[in-house]
Amino acid sequence: MQYRRLGKSGLQLSALSFGAWVTFGQQVGRSLARDMLAMAHDHGVNYFDNAEVYNHGVAETLMGDVLADLRFPRDSYCVSSKVFFGARPNPLPTQRGLSRKHVLEACHQALQRLRVDHLDLYFCHRPDPDTPVEETVAAMDLLVRQGKVLYWGTSEWPAGLIGEAHRVARENHLYAPSMEQPEYNLLHRERVEQEYAPLYRDYGMGTTIWSPLASGLLTGKYNDGVPNDARLAQPGYEWLRQAVLEQGGERIAKVRRLAPIAAELGVSQAQLAIAWCLVNPHVSTVMLGASRLEQLEHNLDVLRLLPRLTPDVLARVEQAVA
Repeated sequence: MQYRRLGKSGLQLSALSFGAWVTFGQQVGRSLARDMLAMAHDHGVNYFDNAEVYNHGVAETLMGDVLADLRFPRDSYCVSSKVFFGARPNPLPTQRGLSRKHVLEACHQALQRLRVDHLDLYFCHRPDPDTPVEETVAAMDLLVRQGKVLYWGTSEWPAGLIGEAHRVARENHLYAPSMEQPEYNLLHRERVEQEYAPLYRDYGMGTTIWSPLASGLLTGKYNDGVPNDARLAQPGYEWLRQAVLEQGGERIAKVRRLAPIAAELGVSQAQLAIAWCLVNPHVSTVMLGASRLEQLEHNLDVLRLLPRLTPDVLARVEQAVA
């Protein structure tokens, strides 16, 4: 495993991490979750990602139970949660958002579900237009000073608002966000590569990127429709299916053009897409998701591909998705 600093912080995360979105508590039960976390940890993965909203808290409870069962040394891994959407199916106004009340109470609830005494990373899952950024920054600072959170960050915030959070932190001597968790893949690039460029330069932000496979689209498995066992076929994720398959013909054509490049390298399209993300020096870690153990094992083997992504190969990839 390779390890990368989380931006300018001293925390080193595994280049590949493992997340619970969609799968935990739905496609993945306790036994499989245990096998997956054990395999990931054995491969050197030291970061496990979660959020209050994932399966309405069930994903965090499942991960917490499995981590307690596996008894990894607590100093051998990092675990995260995210706050904004709430953990209840129909949250009340005080049970969602980025108010001081919800940020603090959601943290306490995540600690209980994950069965840990601190969160290594804690993200504001989306911007909250109803809460002043000053209030959110102060709430996160309080959690850091209490030792309940080690690093805090944002997820899918516009660059300008992240800059505002840094200004508030600087002027009030508060802890500033250390990382962003954006979507990043061969089909979704502008925010990470262009909009966030000043954040890396000015603040040393790290990124923990999600959806490196565009929710499976870049594997090629949706080229001829949606398989019944795919995450896009899961109840409640119709919105994701629509988002992933929008402009379907154009996006699938790009995926098909990647196939011969992967074949020549002797790897899968999934491995090519994940490795491509790791070429970006501003990517601190690429979060993997899986519904099958062999799928996770396959994608954890991607690091061997990095030396073979020469400038010529990368140029061909760029041409394929242009």
